[in-house]
Amino acid sequence: MDPRLQRRIQRYGWDKAARVYEEFWARQLAPAQERLLERAALTSGQRVVEVACGTGLVSVPVAEAIGPTGRLVATDISQAMVDTLRGVVAERGLTNVETHRMDGEALDVPDASFDVALCSLGHMYVPDPIRSLAEMTRTVAPGGRVVSSVWGDRRACGWAEIFPIVDRRVESEVCPMFFQLGSGDALRYAMESAGLGDLRVDRITTTLLYASVDDALGAAFMGGPVALAYSRFDEKTRHAVHEEYLASIESYRDGEGYRIPGEFVVGTGMRSAASVEAGT
Repeated sequence: MDPRLQRRIQRYGWDKAARVYEEFWARQLAPAQERLLERAALTSGQRVVEVACGTGLVSVPVAEAIGPTGRLVATDISQAMVDTLRGVVAERGLTNVETHRMDGEALDVPDASFDVALCSLGHMYVPDPIRSLAEMTRTVAPGGRVVSSVWGDRRACGWAEIFPIVDRRVESEVCPMFFQLGSGDALRYAMESAGLGDLRVDRITTTLLYASVDDALGAAFMGGPVALAYSRFDEKTRHAVHEEYLASIESYRDGEGYRIPGEFVVGTGMRSAASVEAGT
């Protein structure tokens, strides 16, 4: 896919999803976010840059962990996500957070100006995740930490059929590389290629709990990466994709709801002095 087209799809797709994102995904994503924050090992006064901040599910605990003397620069390609987080920041009176719409592959921040760089479940959507990881590496000082979480192996994610179901009805794949970084040692390789060392990669098994059919459909079609394509479907097409998707997760039915298996991968690396000298 043309990288420019992929960026547009992600930008406007997440604009569509922003309003309902937390409703459908806050609880489901908590295991990955908690592990990412644990690996970030944040302390008071640190400077942090966040890629793909979304509505702030990670941003808020980061701001609380670094305290009023710290600084968080939270970025996302979606203006609606940034605006939502900006409202949360104002409501909570967080004075240590800046919010910016920014491409994760071209961070408009100075070299070596942060202690930690984070990306929670965002690198599945960028055209070149190694480039984005290299940008994150560039922004942290020597000894700085970079932490990224992604969805895991396709075979471990019971909801994965959502992509071919939608792709059959659109002109191009919605997320052509979605599970790429979650397979095997791909995330480790990407982080190594971005100039990071002292790598640690955790694989987390989880279960996505949905209380009803409506919740499962809302998460799949309205609150996630296919939201833009779904918004353009007519009622007949929506009914068809609903039926196909529900059939794909039928084996995970639990009473009125669903227990769908999932997997996350969380990678942590350090920027070494050698990588600084090499220009990465």
